[in-house]
Amino acid sequence: MTAALIFAAFSMGLLGSPHCLGMCGGIVAAFGLSMKDAAPAKRTLLMLGYHTGRLGSYVILGLLVATFGKHILAPLMANGALPKYLLGGALIFAALLMLGLPVLNRIERVGLKFWNTLAPLRAKVLPMDSLPKALAAGLLWGFLPCGLVYGALGVALGLAADGQAGLTATAFMVFFWLGTLPMLLATGTVVAWLKSKIAVFNLRKFSGVVMLISGFAIAFSMPIMQAMHGGHGHDHHGEPSTHHAHDHSAHEGHGQADTHSGHSHSEHCSILCEHL
Repeated sequence: MTAALIFAAFSMGLLGSPHCLGMCGGIVAAFGLSMKDAAPAKRTLLMLGYHTGRLGSYVILGLLVATFGKHILAPLMANGALPKYLLGGALIFAALLMLGLPVLNRIERVGLKFWNTLAPLRAKVLPMDSLPKALAAGLLWGFLPCGLVYGALGVALGLAADGQAGLTATAFMVFFWLGTLPMLLATGTVVAWLKSKIAVFNLRKFSGVVMLISGFAIAFSMPIMQAMHGGHGHDHHGEPSTHHAHDHSAHEGHGQADTHSGHSHSEHCSILCEHL
């Protein structure tokens, strides 16, 4: 399922970007205005620093949920199917977000209080006129309350709890970050073009459907395989039992025949060897 999970992470970032523009687009534009007097090369460097800092925040969040999932959730989930249910359920929830489930605002309010506590630090990185400030700005703004980020973290948590999923929680967040880059790095004309293509071809809904299918596949593949394996094992074990019982009866029959016919011990061994 690694390819499907990479697709889920990247598409959440890319196709959820129109939502991100509503929250991060204005911030990026404000940073651009604060750098208007800088040389083009320096502006590019500062924006790269900002997005690198944002990557750092996603990696930190990924490591936090990875630690929680691996060392707390995974030991509690002794049943092998439970991590699959968690991962599949997180993917299904993220898919519903992509399909337009109206819970983004409610989820984003959860992180709003923490975001407000960062206000004094945010003030110190403006204007964003140096690389350290750009990195710090990206690191801080990566914690901006965002329902899609929370959905991605939910999937990352499921990955951490299920060590056999084929992708780490931190890697999932990195692919999510990569998906957000095109829209946030693009100019106004390119942004308008990307938004129109996403809307015209219903790409976000298509991605949501693929993620929904992947979520159900992950959640229910383990129980189905266990059921199939259990049925096969029953048949497999049933046959040898009958076979052994038959052999046992056959040996008893040979023993009785040998007793009545007076076969010697060597003849009896010869008969047993023929049947083995």
